[in-house]
This record gives sequence, structure tokens and C-alpha cells, in this order.
Amino acid sequence: MDVSKFNALIALLDDEDSEVIAHVEQALYTSGEPIIPLLEKAWEEQFNPIVQKRIEDILHGVQFDILKKRLQHWKDKGAQDLLEGMWLVCTYQYPDLEYNQLKSALDQMYYELWPEFKSDIWPMDQIRIINNVLFTKLKFSPNTKNFHSPANSLLNQVIETKKGNPISLCVIYMLLAQKLKLPVYGVNLPNLFILTYKNDQTQFYINVFNKGILFTKEDIDQYLHQLNLSAMDIFYQPCSHLDIVARVFRNLIGCFEKLGEAERVKEVKVLLACIEGKV
Repeated sequence: MDVSKFNALIALLDDEDSEVIAHVEQALYTSGEPIIPLLEKAWEEQFNPIVQKRIEDILHGVQFDILKKRLQHWKDKGAQDLLEGMWLVCTYQYPDLEYNQLKSALDQMYYELWPEFKSDIWPMDQIRIINNVLFTKLKFSPNTKNFHSPANSLLNQVIETKKGNPISLCVIYMLLAQKLKLPVYGVNLPNLFILTYKNDQTQFYINVFNKGILFTKEDIDQYLHQLNLSAMDIFYQPCSHLDIVARVFRNLIGCFEKLGEAERVKEVKVLLACIEGKV
């Protein structure tokens, strides 16, 4: 959009006629991604709080539309990059976050882990090395005091604070393990997300939320019995990247519901629908 036209539209956001405001908002919103830098600059230079709020809402609307399209594209191309999916979740709250910022942070953790890792030892001992680096050296831990904070589901915040919920900690753990060529995958248990080490010779489970404690299929059987749930294959076997990102969105919905943020609940449900094929 031409800068002079853009400035003229911004000036009209101070109009008292609601129809004029609606027309201006629509004109700006439909301009798409190229208009974001102009909106950000206008927001910074605006002294009228009412106009500033209207610019903020338009900016959010444009960014939200971009996120929906990116999620759809990620799904359509096979959802192969889990980190990309988790990055997209983060951009709902942090639209300026770059994918490479998350990748660099994980690479740095890998560089801490790799010198201590041994490829010629038993799988359970390899997992214990990861546990030691992640929970003792790097000091990651479950956020039990503020379990329902939305930040627990946002990978950039979890990496920064070193505290998260079961699924975010599992994602970090799994991405590091897979970078070490280990067959470690997510498992969708009811009320708890865990990991499994699975190859043709062996399978066991990892409770990352409990500092990587190892357990067996029989332990899952007992867990399901305590919940009065029947055993189902999905409770024992690896889930997809789509399943993981969908569960993160459901966690966010629950967090925003507890905070009474109805508009955010509505928006995250739309994002969830994008990857569940319901839009």
C-alpha cells in the first residue's frame, strides 16, 4: 500500500462514524503481510490511545490470518518438522519470533549434550545421560507452581525459563534425542504426555515431567487402571507431530479458559481447527 494512502487511512481511525472506522479497518486488514511494518510504525508514533488500540487490533488480525495460513501449509506439507509446528504455536503470542531463534537455542543445548553422549552403550544408559544433562546440568524442571500458565506451552518461554509442562519438556527432550539419532517419540497418554524409546529390539517409556524416570508397559497398564480407562494402542505407541501440536493448542485453550480470556480461547480453537481439518 502507498504510504500516503496508508497515512490517510490511519488518520480516519479517529473518526466518530463507526461505518468509516469499519471501512478503514477492512481496507488495512485486507492489505495482508506487507502492511505489518507500517502498522507497527504507526502504533509506535500514535499518541491517541483509542487509535492505538484500533491499530493494535488490526495488526493482530493480520498476524492471526498469516498464522492460520502457515499452520495450514505446515499440515499440508506433512507436518514433518515438529520444531516448525511448535514455533508456529509460539507466534500466536510472539509474532516476531523467528524460527531460527528456537533452532539456535536447541542447537546450543545439543552442543552441551553431545560431548557427554555415548553411542555404544545400552539405550537406558543413553537416556540417563540425557536426563543428567537436561535436568542437572541445564536445570530444566517441571513448572508445578504455575502449571496452568500459557507460557508452559510456548517453547521459547520454556527454553528461557527452563520450566514447562509435560508436553513442552517432552518436545525439547525428543528433539535433542532425535538429533542424537535415538528412536524417541511422543506418546499421548490421558492427562500426561510422555516419550517412548522404540526400535525393533526394545521399547520403554520416559516420564520427562518426572526428570526422565524410566518405566514399562506394565506401568502404563497400572496407570490406565487407576484412571478406569481401557487399554488402547494410542496410549502405548508413538503419536504424530500433528497430534503433538494439537495437544499443545488444547493445553493453551485450557489455560486461557482458567484465566477467563474468552477471546483467546476462541482464537486458539480456530488455530486448532486449522490442523484438525475443520476449517
